[in-house]
Amino acid sequence: MRGIDAVNRMPFYAALAMGAGPYFFYRGFRDYQLKRLIEDTPTAHIRSMAMGFVEVKGEASARSEMLAPFSGSACAYWQVDISTQSGRDGTSWTVVHRAHSKQPFYIDDGTGVALVYPDAADCKVPFAREELCAGITLPEPYKTYVKEHGGIGLQVARLGNLRFRERMIEPGTQVFVLGSAFPRATSVSLSDGDEMAATGTDDGFAARLRAMDDRLAGVIRKGQNDPTFVISLESALALEVGLGVRSIAKLIGGPLLTLFGLWYWLEVIRSGHLL
Repeated sequence: MRGIDAVNRMPFYAALAMGAGPYFFYRGFRDYQLKRLIEDTPTAHIRSMAMGFVEVKGEASARSEMLAPFSGSACAYWQVDISTQSGRDGTSWTVVHRAHSKQPFYIDDGTGVALVYPDAADCKVPFAREELCAGITLPEPYKTYVKEHGGIGLQVARLGNLRFRERMIEPGTQVFVLGSAFPRATSVSLSDGDEMAATGTDDGFAARLRAMDDRLAGVIRKGQNDPTFVISLESALALEVGLGVRSIAKLIGGPLLTLFGLWYWLEVIRSGHLL
């Protein structure tokens, strides 16, 4: 029976291979381009970084007092995603909700400080928290989060099991950033909470903000002419190695998948029936 079932699935696998092959090849080419870009871009000192496309690394710290949604941990940046079980065997997961913080955070390399605006960045941050829950009986804080941020699709997904993942950049973590640098604004605006805190002369957090802003050499975000924007907890070397391995696998695997799908359908046309 398993053999018959496998044969019945062959047209699906062949069609999937023909569609996935070009996509994997394209992604492999993009990974290779990013690898070369990291290799060809020298790491700059933040104090003397030129405006334009830059690569910097340093210690991250929060620009505003912020807590990750699931763990409640203090962080400089967070990402969360919620997935529902999919596939016939229930071992696959489909992401039905994503969210991330948009507040800027500082990065300090000892020579100067840059303000990183993470919106639209390709954040390569591993998840620090993962939990599987029954959607009908969600515990806190997931129940409140889904109620406040979930749309109709997420409410429907609660009929099954859900997987919650949280990624974050903790204060003091070394961060690699590849993006576009712009001059600092004449005045750096604070969030409402920070403005209130800044009125107190003894507030340590407000004093730190003023000290960091005084050392600010520029801001880094996604550029219009150079849209590449990467934030990673890995070093430049680790990124290069990982991208190199993945690009080779995709550049080789993509054409092989396409050839398999093409071979199958040519055989179907030749024989006049499904294999």
